[in-house]
Amino acid sequence: MNKILIVEDEAIIRTALRKLLVRNKYEVCEAGSVKEATTKYNLNNFDLVVSDLRLPGAPGTDLITLAGDTPVLIMTSYASLRSAVDSMRMGAIDYIAKPFDHDEMLTAVKRVIIKRDKAAATQKALIGENQTQIEGMIGTSPVMKELYAKIHKVAPTGATVLINGETGTGKELVAKALHTESPRKSAAIISVNCAAIPDTLIEAELFGHEKGAFTGAASTREGLVAAADGGTLFLDEIGELPLEAQARLLRVLQEGEVRPLGSVESHKVDVRLVAATHRDLGKLAKEGLFREDLYFRINVVQLKLPPLRERGKDILSLAETFVRRYCHQVGKALLTLSPEAVQVVTTYRWPGNIRELENAIQRAVILCDGDQIDHTLLDIELDKESEQKAENSNPHLLNEQSIGDNIGSHPDPQEDLSLIDYFQRFVLEHQDTMSETELARKLGVSRKCLWERRQRLGIPRTRGAKSSEK
Repeated sequence: MNKILIVEDEAIIRTALRKLLVRNKYEVCEAGSVKEATTKYNLNNFDLVVSDLRLPGAPGTDLITLAGDTPVLIMTSYASLRSAVDSMRMGAIDYIAKPFDHDEMLTAVKRVIIKRDKAAATQKALIGENQTQIEGMIGTSPVMKELYAKIHKVAPTGATVLINGETGTGKELVAKALHTESPRKSAAIISVNCAAIPDTLIEAELFGHEKGAFTGAASTREGLVAAADGGTLFLDEIGELPLEAQARLLRVLQEGEVRPLGSVESHKVDVRLVAATHRDLGKLAKEGLFREDLYFRINVVQLKLPPLRERGKDILSLAETFVRRYCHQVGKALLTLSPEAVQVVTTYRWPGNIRELENAIQRAVILCDGDQIDHTLLDIELDKESEQKAENSNPHLLNEQSIGDNIGSHPDPQEDLSLIDYFQRFVLEHQDTMSETELARKLGVSRKCLWERRQRLGIPRTRGAKSSEK
């Protein structure tokens, strides 16, 4: 029997919907708000969450993230195409306008559950239950499951791998996973950040040197390539490797041998190379800034690590993992993220990726005095200077004069829109082309006021909304 959670603040509607679903052989639980739903139930235990869009406190769309892999069907009395698009863009599985008839609701519920079951079966067939996760890596989003599947395929082969991804996305974790699942796992993995070693020392560090090979070489020293013999050599930020060192690395890959600086003899080595970069090596090769022959040699298999902003519900899973980790580390009782903090975490673009998220959570855990982390503790505003100017020059509450003066026009009198309706329409129609700072300036309010109004009216930022970053 499929299990469904109804989240609706109007008792009459909630009761009627529960009776309808129970009559049709569904097991049903109820809640009147997002907070009640998350407090009373584990959302992952349901096959479907049916939620009203506008609820007391946090909007129903917050459940899209909080529910993890459980699909969320959004109900709303605002039967507009834009509301539907916004809900679906945030990750809702489907959308239904109120008032709805019984057949319409039952059809939607059945369609969602069938879709979910088919997706789960397909995912299981493609990847397998024992291959949906990588030790040390968190996330079940489609892009990550696809990455896990590729790691499982590539790791045992011994092929050279190039990992491409933005700074802070966890490229070293992928390299360790490739090593751990390879026949070389009993040997060492040697990790080298090419950007952290001065150009004058990188060759000696990688390939070793003989005594007296250069000023300061007081003794013979084995290089990191030789230290990785029989194991894996992980070169992070390989795009920063000087051209001279690239030539020596190419010889290691082509001939399987390394010659220390100052030596006339080469030594055989057996290493698997895993390289990583946030740069476009193909472009660098065309510009003569990276050896083209080395690029072709290391680009046997390329794994692309997605930025955090493209990982959907993984963002919240990572945030909650970091909360547990740092609560334990500082000796605090387990904290929770407030609904506002959840929305900030899941809508912010995280230019610093996982590293930035972890730092923000660590800071919030340390500074939190209560039992819940508020969004203000995350301190991740993009344009504080602009917000401060807006707060100094504009009132915190919306008023008709400020909106009219800044936008330059008023609602069409024939449409008979209230000020709140006009605010809502303006935000929905322009948030994909304006940043939050630009929206606030046009409305004549501060970004803080815009944020508060979004919360009150249940208008979360869409994932396609324009960022305030420059």
